[in-house]
Amino acid sequence: WSAEDNVAWRAELPGNGWSSPALRDDKIYLTASTGSVDDENVSLRVLCVDANDGSLQWNVEVFAPATDLAKQMHEKNSLASPTLVLEADQIIAHFGHLGTASLNYDGDIEWRQQELTYEPQHGNGGSPVVVDEHVIFSCDGLDRQEVAALDRRSGKVVWRTPRDTQAQRTFSFSTPLAIEVDGRQLVVSPGSGYVGAYAADDGQEIWRVGYGEGFSVVPRPVFANGHVYVTSGFMRATLLAIDPRHAEGDVTENHVAWRHSRGVPTTPSIVVVDNLAFFVSDSGVASCLDATTGKSLWQERLGGGFSASPVVAEGRVYFTNEEGKTFVVNAARDYELLAENELGERTLASAAVADGALYLRTEKALYRLGERP
Repeated sequence: WSAEDNVAWRAELPGNGWSSPALRDDKIYLTASTGSVDDENVSLRVLCVDANDGSLQWNVEVFAPATDLAKQMHEKNSLASPTLVLEADQIIAHFGHLGTASLNYDGDIEWRQQELTYEPQHGNGGSPVVVDEHVIFSCDGLDRQEVAALDRRSGKVVWRTPRDTQAQRTFSFSTPLAIEVDGRQLVVSPGSGYVGAYAADDGQEIWRVGYGEGFSVVPRPVFANGHVYVTSGFMRATLLAIDPRHAEGDVTENHVAWRHSRGVPTTPSIVVVDNLAFFVSDSGVASCLDATTGKSLWQERLGGGFSASPVVAEGRVYFTNEEGKTFVVNAARDYELLAENELGERTLASAAVADGALYLRTEKALYRLGERP
């Protein structure tokens, strides 16, 4: 595809945001921020777009945060970077330190929660995860670091578990991952200095793996082939494969199957296909590892800077760089570049795949790539 070819539609979006498209029942849901800090009229919003034609169905304000809370932001970030969580009867909208809310699919707000504020560094980033009746997310700011859970029906705080990181830089942005191991529901949440696994029902820390001074962790963990794959953030990023079975306490020395420190991303997440781990560094070098052993199978330079995570569809891995160029690579042990596609628009959000179409959010618009529905 290109900006003109194989585009089912292109829809201009209001405001700014780097949350990824979330899809359900022929609708696409995103967050956006409008207004500006300078004009003191910031509005944090949830958008609903028709997946068939790109028309905007509704646009609802969720929060109008105080200007001083919205100031600290990295040039690559937005005030609407966390991706929405779509449950059967509920949309969870999370804006990091600026608040969390629940909406129904008509855009009506059911509850708002703004108790769990903290001092941000570079703004907000990580998305929540829903486990049973809990909405769980990380709060890793300059002044406070913890993992917290809300009741998804009321928005009330259910539990808060502080982190005791010893890392000099305490801020991070990762999205937790829900897993079930040894018959127990856990939430794996990387932060600065270590990754912790917490009981989803009460927040008790079950195990942890340390990685020194690693900080500003963005990539989400992946659970596949019996291992949790975690990256350690800035300060020489390392990819760790952790065996979570029968893990208790600090298991840094005895539950890490392997470590890999070459070309590991600090922003994009990794993907695992069968027994292969694929990832791209922030500077544009793509890699494939044997996910069981950590052995490097190939490494190739794609070009450009990367923030978006790769996505997998029909045996292919799609890597999209910050200039809107997508590299399509065969999901195999041998490197094969199948296609290069360019939209020519700044792109930091990860793509979404549904019904044979690829949905890409750029700085100004949302694309549906593929045949018209």
